[in-house]
Amino acid sequence: MDVDGVLTDGRLINLPAPDGGVFESKAFDSQDGIALQWLSWHGIETGVISGRISPATEARAKQVNMRYIYQGHIEKVPILDQIRAASGLAAEQIAYCGDDLTDIVVMRRVGLALAPANARQEVKRAAHYVTQAAGGRGAVREICELLLEAHGRWTDILKKYEGD
Repeated sequence: MDVDGVLTDGRLINLPAPDGGVFESKAFDSQDGIALQWLSWHGIETGVISGRISPATEARAKQVNMRYIYQGHIEKVPILDQIRAASGLAAEQIAYCGDDLTDIVVMRRVGLALAPANARQEVKRAAHYVTQAAGGRGAVREICELLLEAHGRWTDILKKYEGD
């Protein structure tokens, strides 16, 4: 998935750093985070391809057990090819969520293209599924539940936490 606009609401928070420079921070949704961990428990690998380089992204990706962490890549198709080679998956077995124009080229090359509610209209038209929730506001949680359901694992999660 992309990061800004998918895992976050797209806003970048610049805070003063002790050295007089600027420190960039981002806000991530906690329910997205636990759902990403559930995917990893069930052998569904996740990752990010982002045009920006951010320590906050690196930290969050590690917290939620992502396997693939690629930053500083506006051209995302070569990264998709690297992920396919490393994972051994066919393109049809990969899902990707993006919100902006740079994501469409990846979305057209995977089996399941997803977009959050706040995505650009062009991106939504390229998606197989558009979430009800916006990026950084539960879109990733919605996608994780969809994937767990498709893999027959959502009832396992509900049972674990004594949900309905």
